[in-house]
Formats: sequence, structure tokens, C-alpha cells
Amino acid sequence: MTALEGHKIGFIGLGFMGGHMSRHVMKAGAEMIIYARSADKVKHLTNAGMTLVESPQAVAEQAETVIICVSNTDAVEQVLLGENGVLAGVDASTLVIDMGTTAVTKTKCFAKVVMDMGGDYVDAPVSGGAVGAENGALTIMAGGSDEMIERARPLFEAMGSRLTHIGGISTGQVAKSANQVIVGLTIGAISEALYLAKRAGADPAKVREAFTGGFADSRIMELHGKRIIDDDFTPGGTCVTQRKDMAEACSLAAELGFELPASALNGSLYEEVVDAGLGGIDHAGLYRYYDRDWVSKL
Repeated sequence: MTALEGHKIGFIGLGFMGGHMSRHVMKAGAEMIIYARSADKVKHLTNAGMTLVESPQAVAEQAETVIICVSNTDAVEQVLLGENGVLAGVDASTLVIDMGTTAVTKTKCFAKVVMDMGGDYVDAPVSGGAVGAENGALTIMAGGSDEMIERARPLFEAMGSRLTHIGGISTGQVAKSANQVIVGLTIGAISEALYLAKRAGADPAKVREAFTGGFADSRIMELHGKRIIDDDFTPGGTCVTQRKDMAEACSLAAELGFELPASALNGSLYEEVVDAGLGGIDHAGLYRYYDRDWVSKL
């Protein structure tokens, strides 16, 4: 018997990440109830055996656990609280898991509303991008009660390779916000370093190779540095999403009474790339801010 056999799991948000994640949950034995605004975009999932329903409410009515993996805080709010939203289908047996990157303060509000209706809530954002989602190797940062984390553990084990229970509700999102600060700033550092090498006459590929195993090496250097070298910004995570994540981190800091000046600067650089019409490229495309050859190609 597989880990999730006999369980009905709902999934809302079937894009870059969610499509892969839902497949891993189904592979672990779950019966999948899904919602998407466009049936054509999830035809590959319904052909694989998932059941498409007409609304987020219908997902919650039919599934014991509802996973939400949408693009931003506003989208989570619409899915949860909008017309025919998840909240309308929640009962005392329902667990809602938000696996997107959502503002911390709003996460607390969403959890309270769901719990006031008798359901339960876990925030469990992920790191690892589309590659991690496809390989079932995501890093998951979870906030919620011990009981609900244990209930969700088989789901997390199907989708990820590492789970850390950070603490109470919203602490998963706190960890993810900190994660995105590191990601954004590191992509910025790598972009500046490789462009500096290029302008100074060194081969950026060789410079990146020289970093291997040293203090400047990292998973981001490995993956995003290669994207920069290859000039391939096919999106995993996008520039527009990274811009949003940096803004959310700065907003959280402001709520707590301090500033994140480096993060604010990094976010403004992403803003310029997005304003130039490149918001949909991979967030390693921040390199385009430095290598201005792209301006003449617009």
C-alpha cells in the first residue's frame, strides 16, 4: 500500500510548480481533485487520472486536504475567500496547506478564518524551483501545529526531499521570506561578478569554473550561474515573482520596525528588468540589468 492510498487530496495552482507536485502526490497513491480556470491547461493531468471540478469550493467539499500553490498573496486570498472559494467548502475534517510564497501577516489572517470555520491550516512554502518540483526534491519550510504537520508529512515526503517544521502558523512563510532574500541577493552578486569578469576581458565561464569548491560557490552559482553563462532564461522562478518576494520581505521588516536596504536595492533592480518587459524570464535574468546588450533587442 502506498503512503497516500485511500486519501482524497485537492490541488489548486497547477502551473510551473504545482503540476509536478500534484503528480508526485498522485504517484504516492492519492485520489486527486483539482481546480484550474482553464481545463485545457490541465488536460495532461486529467488524462493522467485527476478529477477536475468547477470551483475551489468543490475541491474543499470533496478532498480531506486542500493544497494551494498559486502565484501571490492576492491569488491565495481569491482562492480561499472569493466567490465559491475554498472557505465555503471547509469543514472540521479539512486541512488547508498553502505551499506558495505568501505574505506573513496575511497568512495569519487566512489561517484564522479557516480555523474559525472548523478547519486547520499549515503554511508550507518550498524552495527548489521547477527542477526540484519535477524531481520530487523540494525543500519544504512548514508552519503549523505538530499534529497538522504530522498529518501532512506523507504529502510533503511525496513532493520533497527535506522538511523542516519551523514553528507555529506563519513561520514557514517567515523562513521562505528569508530564503528569498538570500536568493535575490545572491543572484545579484553572481550577476555583478560575472558581468565584471566579462567587461574586464576574462571568460565568465572560466571564472565561474574557478569558483567551484571555494567560498563563492553555491547551488545558485551552479544553477543560475550556468543560466547566465548559457544566456538561457527559460523560467523556473520568474523575475516578476522575485520582485514580489523582495517587496514582501521589505514590507515584513517595516512591520517589525527596521529596514532591509540591500534587499530594497535588489528589488529595485528587479523592478527595472520587469518594467523593461522581461518579467516572465527566469529570475537569473537579473543579469540583464547589467548586460545592457538586451536593450537594443527590445
